[in-house]
Amino acid sequence: MSRQAGRGTESKKMYWYLPFISPSASMHLMNSELFTLTYGALVTQLCKDYENDEDVNKQLDKMGYNIGVRLIEDFLARSNVGRCHDFRETADVIAKIAFKMYLGITPSITNWSPGGDEFSLILENNPLVDFVELPDNHSTLIYSNLLCGVLRGALEMVQMAVDVKFVQDTLKGDSVTEIRMKFIRRIEDNLPAGEE
Repeated sequence: MSRQAGRGTESKKMYWYLPFISPSASMHLMNSELFTLTYGALVTQLCKDYENDEDVNKQLDKMGYNIGVRLIEDFLARSNVGRCHDFRETADVIAKIAFKMYLGITPSITNWSPGGDEFSLILENNPLVDFVELPDNHSTLIYSNLLCGVLRGALEMVQMAVDVKFVQDTLKGDSVTEIRMKFIRRIEDNLPAGEE
């Protein structure tokens, strides 16, 4: 068998990580189409398993939260990022390091509230929605809601309670995808009496 040299199409590739398997297997190159299609299959199965879009949205958020709770350790180990001093610094780390590391994109940070406790992440290109069209009977489905859960879960592990939600989505006809993040409160460590 011979390989055809100079094929006309180049596959988009992205880096993805398999934490906790082994040092040699920690970073792999993955075809982004495979990642997108696998996520699509997950959402499709959830739509079959649950009666309405609201339940699917809740499950995607819950799954994302569980991923975020575990992913934060991998992120902190790989990025060597220290503790953020304020919510603006947290926003920069999320947009410029975390999204780039795991999804290969860098969203822009906009629409800061006057109090500095709320901002928007604008995704010009959401890799989860390549090849996706929402059917008419799923108009309330928040297809990429997994991302909200990941952000919420990861930030909770570093003592930040946040509210994360989609306010615009290219799948619903908007020009960009916008994720709104609001700082709720700092979570205090509850250590047993006598321990520091």
